[in-house]
Amino acid sequence: MKYLLASINIFYVLFILVSCKGETIPENSQLENQTTVKESIQTIKETNPLRIIGFYQGNDTEIVNYDIEKLTHIVFCFTRLNGHKIDFRQEQDKKTLKKLCALKKNYPNLKVIVSFGGWGGCYSCSNVFDRELYRKNFAKSVKDLLIEYNADGFDLDWESPVIGGFQNHKASEGDKDNFTKLIKELRMALPAEMELSFDANTFEAYIEKSVDWDSVMPLVDYVNLMTYSLPGNDPIRTGHHTALYSSTAQTESIDLALQRFDSLGIARHKLIIGASFYGEMVKTVDTINHGLGREGVFERIINYQQITNDLLKDNNYTYHWDSDSKAPYLFNSTNQTFVTYDDRKSVSLKTKYAIENNLGGIMFWKLNADSYDNGLLEAIYETSSSIVKK
Repeated sequence: MKYLLASINIFYVLFILVSCKGETIPENSQLENQTTVKESIQTIKETNPLRIIGFYQGNDTEIVNYDIEKLTHIVFCFTRLNGHKIDFRQEQDKKTLKKLCALKKNYPNLKVIVSFGGWGGCYSCSNVFDRELYRKNFAKSVKDLLIEYNADGFDLDWESPVIGGFQNHKASEGDKDNFTKLIKELRMALPAEMELSFDANTFEAYIEKSVDWDSVMPLVDYVNLMTYSLPGNDPIRTGHHTALYSSTAQTESIDLALQRFDSLGIARHKLIIGASFYGEMVKTVDTINHGLGREGVFERIINYQQITNDLLKDNNYTYHWDSDSKAPYLFNSTNQTFVTYDDRKSVSLKTKYAIENNLGGIMFWKLNADSYDNGLLEAIYETSSSIVKK
């Protein structure tokens, strides 16, 4: 995931750090079987416990540093297109996925999901998924890969149909319909017990143009909402890239995203909100209001592990909390640096929000950006456990 994000401006970099053989089904038969397909995948119930979904973009050895027992799902990132079939980006990734799936021996309740695409990972998606044969071949190859590695589901991270995203990645008006057709092919190809999800932006242009929600949502188990790297009201001013609530200074937030999906009539138990295990650093920010809402120049992404190990131990950085947005930020007046990020307090509030609003869960980009001790995953898990026990 997953780290996710089609609107780029000078401050916000939409990030997700924050891819022929066999029987085919005639198009008319596909439509006739649509009702059956929908009925067969209604496996998610509103009473299910909160999902805690971690996107992982690391190697096969690094995973031992993290508390896997605190996850319900771990998402391997990312596969890609090779022609019109799914494939790994490099040989090392095969070892990583094999290692993740082997974790289920010790954690039998863990689900391992394979994600495809990601930011910058869908160069040929618009062209390939425009053809029925290629969609069918792709879906068949996804099924074969999941079965081969004993994975539990597939996550489609196409960023982004119709509106585009990464530089030089083609997008067209036909993407919206082809996205729906691709989801249908995947749902019919995958065994009923395998999960199917996709990752979505939450700003208005994406919601309106990229996805046919009425057609797609009955076919998937849930959607991962990339509620990080959110665009600010003013593209050249600092703000919170993953605010829980809107404020007069910044409209985009998780709560606003939920309102938008409520207006579409989407079942809340199929919505997974996103937390960020990375921050966004902005330079040349003046000292007014501790740098919040001031002009600046985007510098780089910084992992939460680096924030805790370096910035929070640097006396030049001061910690601030926005009580309206429920979001932390750091400011260094000496070198005029502003950092927007998630901390233990903010992810705990997001977890509580997900539970109180009957959402399907909380996900985050990305696990291997977390601190090894007293990390964000631990805060999410502890909050979830304490509320569930009550």
